[in-house]
Amino acid sequence: MRLRTSQKIVWCPGCGNYGILRAFIRVLERLGEDARRVVVVSGVGCHGKIADYVGTSSFHTIHGRVPPVLTGIKLANRELIPVGFAGDGDAYNEGIAHLVHAARKNTDVTLVVHNNSVYALTTGQATATSPKGFRGKSTPRGAPEEPLNPAALLIASGAGFVARGFSGNVAQLSELILQGISHRGFSFIDVLQPCVAFNNTWEVLRERVHPVEPGRSREEALKLAYNPFATGVLYREAKPVYEDSVVAGVPEGTVEEVLESLR
Repeated sequence: MRLRTSQKIVWCPGCGNYGILRAFIRVLERLGEDARRVVVVSGVGCHGKIADYVGTSSFHTIHGRVPPVLTGIKLANRELIPVGFAGDGDAYNEGIAHLVHAARKNTDVTLVVHNNSVYALTTGQATATSPKGFRGKSTPRGAPEEPLNPAALLIASGAGFVARGFSGNVAQLSELILQGISHRGFSFIDVLQPCVAFNNTWEVLRERVHPVEPGRSREEALKLAYNPFATGVLYREAKPVYEDSVVAGVPEGTVEEVLESLR
Protein backbone atom coordinates (compact mmCIF):
# COMPACT_ATOMS: atom_id res chain seq x y z
CA MET A 1 0.00 0.00 0.00
CA ARG A 2 1.33 3.43 -0.95
CA LEU A 3 0.98 5.66 2.11
CA ARG A 4 1.68 8.97 0.35
CA THR A 5 0.08 10.15 -2.89
CA SER A 6 1.75 12.11 -5.68
CA GLN A 7 -0.37 15.20 -4.92
CA LYS A 8 1.67 18.37 -4.36
CA ILE A 9 1.29 19.67 -0.80
CA VAL A 10 -0.03 23.23 -0.96
CA TRP A 11 0.02 24.21 2.72
CA CYS A 12 2.04 27.28 3.65
CA PRO A 13 5.70 26.54 4.51
CA GLY A 14 5.90 26.17 8.29
CA CYS A 15 2.22 25.27 8.71
CA GLY A 16 1.42 22.98 11.64
CA ASN A 17 -0.49 20.70 9.26
CA TYR A 18 2.81 19.18 8.12
CA GLY A 19 3.47 17.78 11.59
CA ILE A 20 0.01 16.26 11.76
CA LEU A 21 0.47 14.65 8.33
CA ARG A 22 3.86 13.22 9.34
CA ALA A 23 2.39 11.85 12.57
CA PHE A 24 -0.45 10.16 10.69
CA ILE A 25 1.88 8.62 8.12
CA ARG A 26 3.83 7.12 11.02
CA VAL A 27 0.59 5.68 12.37
CA LEU A 28 -0.23 4.08 9.02
CA GLU A 29 3.27 2.60 8.88
CA ARG A 30 2.81 1.07 12.32
CA LEU A 31 -0.62 -0.32 11.42
CA GLY A 32 0.95 -2.33 8.59
CA GLU A 33 -1.64 -4.32 6.65
CA ASP A 34 -4.41 -2.90 8.86
CA ALA A 35 -3.77 0.47 7.21
CA ARG A 36 -5.79 -0.86 4.27
CA ARG A 37 -8.88 -0.75 6.52
CA VAL A 38 -8.42 2.96 7.31
CA VAL A 39 -10.88 5.42 5.77
CA VAL A 40 -9.97 9.09 6.13
CA VAL A 41 -12.72 11.71 6.33
CA SER A 42 -11.82 15.41 6.16
CA GLY A 43 -13.87 18.58 6.31
CA VAL A 44 -13.65 22.13 5.02
CA GLY A 45 -10.57 24.17 5.81
CA CYS A 46 -6.82 24.06 5.23
CA HIS A 47 -6.69 20.72 7.04
CA GLY A 48 -9.04 19.16 4.48
CA LYS A 49 -6.26 18.58 1.93
CA ILE A 50 -4.83 15.84 4.16
CA ALA A 51 -7.24 13.42 2.48
CA ASP A 52 -5.43 14.10 -0.82
CA TYR A 53 -1.99 13.38 0.61
CA VAL A 54 -2.47 9.91 2.12
CA GLY A 55 -2.99 6.71 0.16
CA THR A 56 -5.98 5.42 2.11
CA SER A 57 -9.61 5.41 1.04
CA SER A 58 -11.00 8.85 1.81
CA PHE A 59 -14.07 11.04 1.82
CA HIS A 60 -14.14 14.84 1.77
CA THR A 61 -17.32 16.12 3.40
CA ILE A 62 -19.01 19.49 3.87
CA HIS A 63 -18.37 21.94 6.67
CA GLY A 64 -18.86 20.50 10.16
CA ARG A 65 -20.01 17.03 9.09
CA VAL A 66 -16.94 14.89 9.71
CA PRO A 67 -18.37 13.10 12.83
CA PRO A 68 -21.65 11.87 11.24
CA VAL A 69 -19.81 10.62 8.15
CA LEU A 70 -17.40 8.70 10.40
CA THR A 71 -20.36 7.20 12.24
CA GLY A 72 -22.06 6.18 9.00
CA ILE A 73 -18.92 4.47 7.72
CA LYS A 74 -18.52 2.48 10.93
CA LEU A 75 -22.17 1.45 10.96
CA ALA A 76 -21.98 0.34 7.32
CA ASN A 77 -18.82 -1.75 7.78
CA ARG A 78 -17.56 -2.40 11.29
CA GLU A 79 -14.29 -3.85 9.90
CA LEU A 80 -13.22 -0.41 8.70
CA ILE A 81 -11.14 2.05 10.76
CA PRO A 82 -12.66 5.52 10.24
CA VAL A 83 -10.29 8.39 11.09
CA GLY A 84 -11.52 11.96 10.74
CA PHE A 85 -9.63 15.22 10.39
CA ALA A 86 -11.32 18.55 11.04
CA GLY A 87 -10.29 22.13 11.72
CA ASP A 88 -11.29 24.11 14.78
CA GLY A 89 -13.77 26.20 12.79
CA ASP A 90 -15.04 23.04 11.11
CA ALA A 91 -15.45 21.05 14.34
CA TYR A 92 -16.10 23.66 17.05
CA ASN A 93 -18.21 26.19 15.13
CA GLU A 94 -20.22 24.69 12.24
CA GLY A 95 -19.95 21.12 13.52
CA ILE A 96 -20.28 21.53 17.28
CA ALA A 97 -23.63 19.72 17.54
CA HIS A 98 -22.39 16.74 15.51
CA LEU A 99 -19.23 16.59 17.63
CA VAL A 100 -21.06 16.56 20.96
CA HIS A 101 -23.53 13.88 19.86
CA ALA A 102 -20.79 11.64 18.43
CA ALA A 103 -19.08 11.81 21.83
CA ARG A 104 -22.37 11.18 23.64
CA LYS A 105 -23.08 8.10 21.52
CA ASN A 106 -19.48 6.89 21.94
CA THR A 107 -19.30 5.75 18.34
CA ASP A 108 -16.12 3.75 17.61
CA VAL A 109 -14.23 6.26 15.47
CA THR A 110 -11.25 8.60 15.83
CA LEU A 111 -11.34 12.37 15.27
CA VAL A 112 -8.21 14.54 15.02
CA VAL A 113 -8.84 18.30 15.14
CA HIS A 114 -6.28 20.72 13.66
CA ASN A 115 -6.75 23.52 16.17
CA ASN A 116 -4.97 26.70 15.08
CA SER A 117 -7.64 28.97 16.62
CA VAL A 118 -8.36 30.80 13.37
CA TYR A 119 -10.29 30.41 10.11
CA ALA A 120 -7.13 30.29 8.00
CA LEU A 121 -8.60 29.22 4.66
CA THR A 122 -10.86 32.28 4.64
CA THR A 123 -7.94 34.52 5.68
CA GLY A 124 -8.08 35.07 9.41
CA GLN A 125 -11.49 35.20 11.09
CA ALA A 126 -11.89 34.27 14.76
CA THR A 127 -13.14 30.79 15.67
CA ALA A 128 -14.57 29.32 18.87
CA THR A 129 -11.04 28.67 20.19
CA SER A 130 -9.54 32.07 19.36
CA PRO A 131 -8.28 33.75 22.56
CA LYS A 132 -10.19 36.68 23.99
CA GLY A 133 -8.84 39.81 22.34
CA PHE A 134 -7.80 38.03 19.14
CA ARG A 135 -7.66 40.54 16.27
CA GLY A 136 -8.69 39.12 12.91
CA LYS A 137 -10.83 39.87 9.88
CA SER A 138 -14.07 39.36 11.82
CA THR A 139 -12.84 40.88 15.11
CA PRO A 140 -10.70 43.94 14.25
CA ARG A 141 -11.18 45.30 17.80
CA GLY A 142 -10.47 41.91 19.38
CA ALA A 143 -12.62 38.85 20.04
CA PRO A 144 -15.02 39.77 22.87
CA GLU A 145 -15.72 36.28 24.25
CA GLU A 146 -13.78 33.60 26.14
CA PRO A 147 -12.58 30.66 24.00
CA LEU A 148 -14.17 27.23 24.03
CA ASN A 149 -12.27 24.44 25.82
CA PRO A 150 -12.62 21.46 23.45
CA ALA A 151 -11.07 18.83 25.73
CA ALA A 152 -13.27 19.78 28.68
CA LEU A 153 -16.37 19.79 26.44
CA LEU A 154 -15.62 16.31 25.07
CA ILE A 155 -14.91 14.85 28.52
CA ALA A 156 -18.23 16.25 29.76
CA SER A 157 -20.01 14.98 26.63
CA GLY A 158 -19.03 11.38 27.25
CA ALA A 159 -16.10 10.71 24.91
CA GLY A 160 -14.25 7.55 25.96
CA PHE A 161 -10.82 8.82 24.88
CA VAL A 162 -9.77 12.47 25.06
CA ALA A 163 -6.24 13.66 24.26
CA ARG A 164 -4.39 16.84 23.36
CA GLY A 165 -1.32 16.97 21.15
CA PHE A 166 1.05 19.48 19.57
CA SER A 167 1.94 19.47 15.89
CA GLY A 168 5.54 20.26 16.83
CA ASN A 169 5.89 16.95 18.69
CA VAL A 170 5.37 14.39 15.95
CA ALA A 171 6.52 11.42 18.06
CA GLN A 172 3.99 12.10 20.82
CA LEU A 173 1.21 12.97 18.37
CA SER A 174 1.62 9.77 16.36
CA GLU A 175 1.41 7.77 19.59
CA LEU A 176 -1.77 9.62 20.62
CA ILE A 177 -3.43 8.94 17.26
CA LEU A 178 -2.45 5.27 17.39
CA GLN A 179 -3.82 4.95 20.93
CA GLY A 180 -7.02 6.66 19.80
CA ILE A 181 -7.46 4.20 16.95
CA SER A 182 -6.80 1.28 19.31
CA HIS A 183 -9.40 2.52 21.81
CA ARG A 184 -12.93 1.14 21.36
CA GLY A 185 -15.19 4.16 21.44
CA PHE A 186 -15.14 7.80 20.42
CA SER A 187 -11.51 8.93 20.39
CA PHE A 188 -10.88 12.67 20.26
CA ILE A 189 -7.49 14.34 19.80
CA ASP A 190 -7.26 18.14 19.87
CA VAL A 191 -4.00 19.22 18.21
CA LEU A 192 -2.50 22.60 19.08
CA GLN A 193 -1.28 23.84 15.73
CA PRO A 194 0.21 27.17 14.61
CA CYS A 195 -0.98 29.01 11.51
CA VAL A 196 2.05 30.87 10.18
CA ALA A 197 -0.11 33.21 8.12
CA PHE A 198 -2.77 34.38 10.61
CA ASN A 199 -1.97 33.01 14.09
CA ASN A 200 1.68 32.06 14.42
CA THR A 201 1.93 30.47 17.86
CA TRP A 202 5.09 28.41 17.27
CA GLU A 203 7.18 30.25 19.87
CA VAL A 204 4.68 30.16 22.73
CA LEU A 205 3.67 26.55 22.09
CA ARG A 206 7.24 25.30 21.91
CA GLU A 207 7.98 27.01 25.23
CA ARG A 208 4.86 26.03 27.15
CA VAL A 209 3.40 22.68 26.03
CA HIS A 210 4.24 19.80 28.35
CA PRO A 211 3.16 16.17 28.75
CA VAL A 212 0.89 14.96 31.57
CA GLU A 213 -0.37 11.63 32.84
CA PRO A 214 -4.06 10.77 32.27
CA GLY A 215 -6.61 11.78 34.89
CA ARG A 216 -7.73 8.84 37.03
CA SER A 217 -11.27 10.21 37.17
CA ARG A 218 -13.41 12.50 35.06
CA GLU A 219 -12.90 15.26 37.63
CA GLU A 220 -9.10 14.94 37.46
CA ALA A 221 -9.24 14.88 33.67
CA LEU A 222 -11.27 18.08 33.60
CA LYS A 223 -8.61 19.80 35.73
CA LEU A 224 -5.99 18.72 33.19
CA ALA A 225 -8.17 19.94 30.33
CA TYR A 226 -8.25 23.43 31.81
CA ASN A 227 -4.47 23.62 31.56
CA PRO A 228 -4.32 24.73 27.90
CA PHE A 229 -0.75 23.53 27.40
CA ALA A 230 -1.08 20.04 28.93
CA THR A 231 -0.61 17.36 26.28
CA GLY A 232 -1.10 13.61 26.27
CA VAL A 233 -4.05 11.36 27.02
CA LEU A 234 -6.21 13.39 29.39
CA TYR A 235 -8.97 10.82 29.91
CA ARG A 236 -9.69 7.22 28.98
CA GLU A 237 -12.73 5.11 29.86
CA ALA A 238 -13.91 1.73 28.60
CA LYS A 239 -17.65 1.86 27.93
CA PRO A 240 -20.20 0.38 25.49
CA VAL A 241 -19.88 1.62 21.93
CA TYR A 242 -22.73 2.92 19.80
CA GLU A 243 -22.45 0.29 17.07
CA ASP A 244 -22.82 -2.59 19.53
CA SER A 245 -26.00 -1.07 20.90
CA VAL A 246 -27.43 -0.53 17.42
CA VAL A 247 -26.81 -4.16 16.45
CA ALA A 248 -27.88 -5.76 19.72
CA GLY A 249 -30.76 -3.46 20.56
CA VAL A 250 -31.17 -1.52 23.78
CA PRO A 251 -33.38 -2.74 26.67
CA GLU A 252 -36.28 -0.46 27.43
CA GLY A 253 -36.10 1.53 30.63
CA THR A 254 -38.28 3.95 32.53
CA VAL A 255 -37.26 7.56 33.09
CA GLU A 256 -36.66 6.72 36.76
CA GLU A 257 -34.29 3.87 35.82
CA VAL A 258 -32.36 6.10 33.46
CA LEU A 259 -31.98 8.79 36.10
CA GLU A 260 -30.87 6.22 38.66
CA SER A 261 -28.17 4.94 36.28
CA LEU A 262 -26.75 8.47 35.99
CA ARG A 263 -26.26 8.91 39.73
